[in-house]
Amino acid sequence: MNPTDDFANSPFSNMNNDAAGSPSGVASEIFQNIQDTTEISNKENPDFDFVLDIPVNLTVELGKTRIAINDLLKLSPGSVLELDGHAGSPLNILINGCLIATGEVVVVNEKYGIRVTDIKSPSERVVKNG
Repeated sequence: MNPTDDFANSPFSNMNNDAAGSPSGVASEIFQNIQDTTEISNKENPDFDFVLDIPVNLTVELGKTRIAINDLLKLSPGSVLELDGHAGSPLNILINGCLIATGEVVVVNEKYGIRVTDIKSPSERVVKNG
């Protein structure tokens, strides 16, 4: 399956670019549910606002492998490393090293993106990350 075919049918396929070349409205489209939840949380706990500006590291994991230092030192341009991830498998989405979701690769304006396909429940996060 071609990721661009998937993107052509997505809600983002008909968005216009702004002057900077990025899709206009992407943040509002993607984060609308988060903002709605945040507004509810803020009403319940006004001290929650300070948490919203804390930066976190988001990582999309294609796969992993273990390699001996000797083999690492032999790497050169053109070397291929085999990873444990399978082609077409969902990619892991981690926040600060903690698995929170899985997704699939899409192409947005000639840049890679990831479409979230599954969000892990808090209990799944504890079992897999604990």
